[in-house]
Parts: sequence; structure tokens; C-alpha cells
Amino acid sequence: MFDHVSLKVKDYGKSKRFYEMALAPLGWKLQGEYDSTSAGFGPGDATVLYLSEGKSASAGVHLAFPSPSRGAVKKFHVAALEAGGKDNGAPGIRESYSPTYYAAFAHDPDGNNVEAVCHARE
Repeated sequence: MFDHVSLKVKDYGKSKRFYEMALAPLGWKLQGEYDSTSAGFGPGDATVLYLSEGKSASAGVHLAFPSPSRGAVKKFHVAALEAGGKDNGAPGIRESYSPTYYAAFAHDPDGNNVEAVCHARE
């Protein structure tokens, strides 16, 4: 388990909008903006994902967010694409991972692979 993750993003406004929209179906929200180029997101009152504008040190990362339901995975995927994300895998079972691994994937504005996953049977 980790305490938090920080991502550098090229266009703060575009990335902030993407994460606000894509993570809302999973119960995550914008926890606060710390200046005009950084923000934190998380579930409840926790802040576990930080964005800040700057030059990325990597060619992209993979972030998998837990989803409370398969329906929320579907809503995540729709919201991510509406927010400008690029499809990287429609909602569905990934049997090669496990029989109950239901997930969807999208690339954020910086090319990071963002996933919502539900392990529950529905």
C-alpha cells in the first residue's frame, strides 16, 4: 500500500478536468488546489493523488483505481473519454487476470494508463 502518488502533467487545466471527471464515478473528488498548477484528489477526506504542472520524468505510468461496482467502471470509462482521455480498453472481464477482474482503461492527457477495476462478482 502506498500513501500517495504524484504525477507531473504538461497541461494542468486539462489534466485536472480529466481526473475530476474520470474519478468522480469511483467516489473520488478534488480535495484541494494548492496554487494554480497543483491539486490533490482522493476518496472521502484522503488525498492520495497529486498533480502538478511540470516536465514529466517518465514515459508514462499505470494507475489502477478500485471501483465499488462494475457500473462505476463503465461510468469511469465514459467520463474519462468525455474528459479528453483516449480509449485503452473498454469495460469488461479480463479473464487472463482473474475470473472476476472487471476493468476499463483510458490514457490521460499525458499518456498515462488509467484503469478502474472491480473484483466483485455482479
